[in-house]
Amino acid sequence: MSNFNIILKAIIDSLPAEIANYGDPLDLKDLYIPQAHKKSLHLYSNLVVGARGVGKSTWTTALANQDTRDIIGVDVSDLKNASVHIGFGLQTNSTSNLEKSIIKQLLASKFNSYDIWRTVVIRWLSVELQNPIPMKNWPESVMWAKNNPETCLKIMEDANNKFKSLSKHGVILFDSLDLTSDTWEEMDSITRELLRIVLDMKPYSNIHAKVFLREDQLSRTNTNFPDSSKLLATKTELDWKELDLHGLLWQHLINAPGEGRNELHQYYINVTGKKPRQLNNYWVVDENVKLDGQIQRSLFEKLAGPWMGRDPRRGVPYVWSVSHLADGNKRTSPRSFLVAIRQAAENSLSKVENHIYPLHYDSIKKGVQSASQIRVNEVAEDYPWIYNLCQPLSGKNVPINFFEVENIWIKEYPKGPESIISKKLPPHDLERGWIGVKKELARLGIFVEMRDDRINMPDLFRVGFGLGRKGGVPPGDQSI
Repeated sequence: MSNFNIILKAIIDSLPAEIANYGDPLDLKDLYIPQAHKKSLHLYSNLVVGARGVGKSTWTTALANQDTRDIIGVDVSDLKNASVHIGFGLQTNSTSNLEKSIIKQLLASKFNSYDIWRTVVIRWLSVELQNPIPMKNWPESVMWAKNNPETCLKIMEDANNKFKSLSKHGVILFDSLDLTSDTWEEMDSITRELLRIVLDMKPYSNIHAKVFLREDQLSRTNTNFPDSSKLLATKTELDWKELDLHGLLWQHLINAPGEGRNELHQYYINVTGKKPRQLNNYWVVDENVKLDGQIQRSLFEKLAGPWMGRDPRRGVPYVWSVSHLADGNKRTSPRSFLVAIRQAAENSLSKVENHIYPLHYDSIKKGVQSASQIRVNEVAEDYPWIYNLCQPLSGKNVPINFFEVENIWIKEYPKGPESIISKKLPPHDLERGWIGVKKELARLGIFVEMRDDRINMPDLFRVGFGLGRKGGVPPGDQSI
């Protein structure tokens, strides 16, 4: 096997497969903290906002695990001595196995969302105090908390004092709130009442709440309660810069299994002048490499060369591989990026011969095609109606006049956007008709509104939905 084949096999084996297992424990060697995320991990950040695939569930899982939290604590010192509990999310605890079906049952029994979330917090703190409240079932717990507000306050005070006396902090995490309901009205209410509970916890020095939200969940209606500005002041966003994505890539590559790791380590040494830093039984990217775009660009050139074709006019792989995976808001998710590079390696291994770099530039384009379809499927899990709106546009070229898009939609749905059947969270702005739907798709980064009333679509979604663009990455499964 040639060196290139060994390297390509190592790239494939080191990067995650297409399907993400949300909530699974994070392998320590895969832990990577972008500079911008450190602020979100601090205790004072109560609201952490991000789109699908940027790390909300990953950080929930990592913070709840002692081993990963110890490593994060090196960079985020207030987590060094913290006790972390998941109040709602894909992972649950024995004292807080609140699920969508239970929330639905409690709401049907005329319990309100505020009392439900307060009970989640009180159950957690009462266990920390080793004096649990009635916990035979959720209706019993919620009824107890509702009827004993003064005792609930006492539990919060006592828990705060206990943590303070131990020089510790208690943290409760809330994630995946889109799983709480299938309607906007109910989900907005559930989210808003949770944020009120988080605000109630602000006066306590040693107990904290951190809520991971999609942008659409932090709408104006979800923060229209007194003093909500105190929460909004703590809001941070999970964003991935070009530097962060390439740093994450090399964090995976230097921990590749098999003999290919030595080859990738040699690339790293040739560019940086030193070996990757070893921590326990895995390797980590040096801080200067995380922050130096020129070093990262040189590293990626070792894999993919300097150009996306035979000359500089086609673009630079280091930049191209990120920008062509960005949504309409110019954001690229780490999952899309890693999947694209993995698929590029698979294509280069199986179909490219006699190239002067391991990754062929046409294979990188194929990787974008694969990542595009996966990203479309991911976003459609949250917003199933996207298929209803974008699939009828297949075969069209962008940019495209919006009146043409609207005419296609009218033909498909003559009774209007309200007739789009969706099992989960229909378009948010239906009262404005097709204009509202366009605005919603733009907010999600699927559409880009142009000044001349035309609609553009970033490659990330355009390719997956089968639209064309002159000179762009072709849609479909076309061979190189």
